[in-house]
This record gives sequence, structure tokens and C-alpha cells, in this order.
Amino acid sequence: MAETETKKTVTVTQINSALGRKPGQKETLIGLGLNKMHRTRTLEDTPSVRGMIRKVAHLIKVEGEANG
Repeated sequence: MAETETKKTVTVTQINSALGRKPGQKETLIGLGLNKMHRTRTLEDTPSVRGMIRKVAHLIKVEGEANG
């Protein structure tokens, strides 16, 4: 991979609590680095991250996609 090649990123913010959710959803939030309300993380846009975002889409807000 060339050093000039840019990696795509996605910024996500937790907007709802994981309390009382189905098993695995809290762990998915922790995997995304979002274990507290209103916490924001910028993550690399990979298929595995996209899958985790889909699993907890009702608990997070995808703020924007940017080239990093």
C-alpha cells in the first residue's frame, strides 16, 4: 500500500444507552469504542466496522464520512 493512499474513515457517536438491549449489542459498542453516551470515535471504514455499525445502528449516529 502506498503512503500517499488515503484511508477512508467514518465518525460515529453513541446517542442511546445499551441498557436493556439484546446480548452482544453492548459488546459491539465497546468494540467501536462507544461505551458511554455522546462519546464520538473516528474509525477506519472497513467491512467489519460497517457490520458493527449496522448491528447497533439504532444506538448510534453516523455523523459523516471523510477521507483521512
